[in-house]
Amino acid sequence: MASEREDFSLSGPLHLTAIDWANEHHRRSLAACLVQGIYIAERDRQLRREGSEALAPPWSEFFNFRLIRHLVDDADFSIFGGIYEYRPPSSSSHSIKSLELRPRYVIAFRGTLTKPDSVSRDIELDIHIIRNGLHRTTRFEIAIQAVRSMVAAAVGNGSSGIWLAGHSLGAAMALLTGKTIAKTGIFLESFVFNPPFLSPPLERIKDKRIKHGIRIAGSVITAGLALAAKATQNHHHHGQQHRAALTGNDPFTALSEWLPRLYVNSNDHLSSEYVGYFEHRKKMEEIGAGAIEKLATQHSLGGLLMNAVTGGKNAAMAEEPIHLIPSAIVTVNSSPSRDFKEAHGIHRWWRDDQKIESKVYKYK
Repeated sequence: MASEREDFSLSGPLHLTAIDWANEHHRRSLAACLVQGIYIAERDRQLRREGSEALAPPWSEFFNFRLIRHLVDDADFSIFGGIYEYRPPSSSSHSIKSLELRPRYVIAFRGTLTKPDSVSRDIELDIHIIRNGLHRTTRFEIAIQAVRSMVAAAVGNGSSGIWLAGHSLGAAMALLTGKTIAKTGIFLESFVFNPPFLSPPLERIKDKRIKHGIRIAGSVITAGLALAAKATQNHHHHGQQHRAALTGNDPFTALSEWLPRLYVNSNDHLSSEYVGYFEHRKKMEEIGAGAIEKLATQHSLGGLLMNAVTGGKNAAMAEEPIHLIPSAIVTVNSSPSRDFKEAHGIHRWWRDDQKIESKVYKYK
């Protein structure tokens, strides 16, 4: 039996009968609903709900989007993503600015489903995120090939017509595909809901002085280890950082023009650390320690420690953690939550009764 949250007529934003593309709440709600549609598409597959019994179509068709392609995992054949095409009604009329903000395609990725047909593969992908190895999985290869294909097809019309969207595990997939494409100079509009940030939950510490002191110590240690690692790489004349130093190309700075939209909940310990990540950078600049933080913000303390322990043997296979991004628009939902599951849920992002605040963090 379907749950209430799967049924759009019971849980969807029925008040959004017309999307104002210049309205941030409307765009956020739409992106969240399209991600929910991928969750439901996989549940439809698992429960063999087809035709009129399928519950996924209303989550997109209500907004005049049609799911034109499923992205299917090659290991368990689960639907983990999909490509939507917008088909505006013939009677619709919008301003020029509104038309510029309107997507033609949305590529959406779901998060972990705790159901027998998909949970083992999803947890395997979650572990790859912890190990900074999502880029080496076949699911990512399927995702990035789909994104590259859509971008290549849209080159003549500009990439502004393509959105990325994802939640939880799918948020990590959206961030990683977005970063990969951004490194080519193409910046896709990205809606990233409750993305995992693998770090001790420092945001839960109430005493601001203690929290800030721990962050400063972490930045100093991270920057020191990064300098040591760079010196070692320069000594052996190999590694990406050495090549960057020779060519004057800083990959992190090159990504600074990309502004993914990160949606985090203050009660969600998996994503709330993004708030501290960006706010701490600003505070370090204010106290004159911006140079330290500029180096620290580009590295993961855990990854640097692992490289130090292994003597840099894993450097060739290493990838910077997904959460290390130079710029972002961070939207925080500080509405009360009953528990972690509610705080982490995708459904909070299309409701219009939430306490939400956004800040733009631009890397200098």
